[in-house]
Amino acid sequence: MSEKYVMAIDQGTTSTRAMIFDHSGNVVSTGQEEHEQIFPRAGWVEHDAQEIWTNTRDVVGRALGRASLQNTDLAAVGITNQRETAVVWDRRTGEPVHNAIVWQDTRTQKICDELAALGGGAERYKDRVGLPLATYFSGPKVRWILDNVEGAREKAEAGHLMFGNTDAWLMWNMTGGPDGGVHVTDVTNASRTMLMNIDSLTWNEEIAAEMGIPMSMLPQIRSSSEEYGRGRARGLLGGVPLAGILGDQQAATFGQACFEVGNAKNTYGTGNFMLINTGTEPVPSKNGLLTTVAYKIGDKDAVYALEGSIAVTGSLIQWLRDNLGIISSAPEVEKLAASVDDNGGAYFVPAFSGLFAPYWRSDARGALVGLTRYVTRAHIARAALEATAFQTREVLDAMNADSGVDLTELKVDGGMVANEALMQFQADILGVPVIRPKVPETTALGAAYAAGIAVGFWSGEQDVVDNWAEDRRWEPAMDADERDRQYRLWKKAVTRTFDWVDDDVR
Repeated sequence: MSEKYVMAIDQGTTSTRAMIFDHSGNVVSTGQEEHEQIFPRAGWVEHDAQEIWTNTRDVVGRALGRASLQNTDLAAVGITNQRETAVVWDRRTGEPVHNAIVWQDTRTQKICDELAALGGGAERYKDRVGLPLATYFSGPKVRWILDNVEGAREKAEAGHLMFGNTDAWLMWNMTGGPDGGVHVTDVTNASRTMLMNIDSLTWNEEIAAEMGIPMSMLPQIRSSSEEYGRGRARGLLGGVPLAGILGDQQAATFGQACFEVGNAKNTYGTGNFMLINTGTEPVPSKNGLLTTVAYKIGDKDAVYALEGSIAVTGSLIQWLRDNLGIISSAPEVEKLAASVDDNGGAYFVPAFSGLFAPYWRSDARGALVGLTRYVTRAHIARAALEATAFQTREVLDAMNADSGVDLTELKVDGGMVANEALMQFQADILGVPVIRPKVPETTALGAAYAAGIAVGFWSGEQDVVDNWAEDRRWEPAMDADERDRQYRLWKKAVTRTFDWVDDDVR
């Protein structure tokens, strides 16, 4: 198989990519296409699932064409995806009954409150599923669609509707759709629905019933690395084994070779997500983190992680560009932020979708504080970048407290790690080295590894370890007193975002 390649389809929050990798884990070619971000009202975020499926076919063709390859050159295909974004579609027609509801969407707060009121509050399901009741997760989004789309509940109860995160939507379409499509998901995606037992890796019928979700809608839960089916005969990937599924943050953890207990990575994308490997037993969090499945290779035991999820990091830079016009392209933010020595006393807490880890405050909204007439757009740009680093510090503190072991270094990946000023500030505010790998797009790489391992293209995790290589390391250079001062002011700024949402405020 040495002359073959593996493709990963990375279905993310803002775009879909197809990336082809060789046996050494190097990128051979890429195709990428953004999709529309739909905001029907404040706090609501949607995607057109059909647009995502169309874009997926486009980028697969683009990646193959740019490398002058055809489907017979591929040993396997893996999928990685935005995890909690919920798609509900009709199994007979393949048509979604509503736009996909995105992980950032907050419309399900009332549903979460009603479930919490049944007893146990936000922790009602946590001991069973590892997650608090929050708008972030897929289950309440499905409930909202069934409650609010005309005829949806009747169709669901008749067995006509299917649900999945975008991995299941793509897998079903890629294997034939209404014509024999395979309705599966993997343990990492299932662990983000609030419907899966975190210990047995099975659907919890009692929770599904409380949420009003028929079991017939749910995909079969499989491992992260096995052959689920083959590409549909008339597709660009006809006959190719579809053999890996990992939620995007778990895929990055896999691609970063975090296979030992205590290994951790942080991905800088639309949001930020830090995961630490906790081994083959789920570890409950006492400090606002999520208990999640990191990966499961075939018949081997599942490996678990603690995760700190941050809703808004890279999307804050997009907001500066698209909503305020402070910059005309995302890379400009580094130059603008570097034009001033500090943030001028300004702190930007981007609680656009409430606050995720470690607070889980859905009543929070964004705030820019500490403003004086001295502050310029350059200071605001710098405060926006620094917000990413400060939020990461909060998650790392929670991780240290839960694990009982202080992290000594942090592996980083994702689009924002190209920003060297941000990476230096991240090392400064954490007080530990920050390490970037030679292939920073570890999300797609992780999905490729999972698929390749399933078909024998790679022999196992050791091949991933052998392929991983360090590209750049940033050492902390900030004085400890200054680090403490800035972090104290950040924590004060965060408290100013609390309790903003009332019954008449969304």
